[in-house]
Amino acid sequence: MDWIPFAREKQHRYEEQHGELDERGIVRRGNAAYAAGLGLLMAGDVEAGEWFRRAAARWRESWDAGAAPDAWGRPIGALKASLLAHDEPRVEEYARWTLELGAATAPSPIGRYAGTLALLALGRSAEARHVAEGLRGRNDFPRDVADALAFISAHDVIGYVESMDSIVASFETRDGYLEDAPVADTALVLHELARRQGIDRPLRGSSVLP
Repeated sequence: MDWIPFAREKQHRYEEQHGELDERGIVRRGNAAYAAGLGLLMAGDVEAGEWFRRAAARWRESWDAGAAPDAWGRPIGALKASLLAHDEPRVEEYARWTLELGAATAPSPIGRYAGTLALLALGRSAEARHVAEGLRGRNDFPRDVADALAFISAHDVIGYVESMDSIVASFETRDGYLEDAPVADTALVLHELARRQGIDRPLRGSSVLP
């Protein structure tokens, strides 16, 4: 994958918007910025952080533009992007916002996922473990992701490593990616959350990782 041209094409898509955007248009702009950030991250370009910050801001903006109450992809995206940007003030802001929306007690698994990410981002591991354990018993949510969240919350290093290997493998074998960016961004985000909990184990080498 030639990552710099990929990132430049996504940056161009982000910048080419004209006029006032509706909610879906703002989301698409956030998607383009996030893909640009992933491409730059894969290329080792320090500019990646700026594009992740733009993505997070657009996804947050889209919520206020009229998103449905269960559009949990927006706070998830904002959290993931701010974590990858290492933007600490925004990580805390988006995490608290996500919990204020009721994510941790949402009826849907994707809402609970958002809540678990937010709790881990704020260092509230005991609460995160409780929500993550609920995700592990569901058939409509990826088991390896739920496992990783639970293991991070419990500081179970061996379980964490095994579940992360599974997540990376799932990205290596899937057919489609957000904005056609073959990057295991879920693994990167969970790795960052694990690091914050004191689990500092490197991810295995892969074509879908930097």
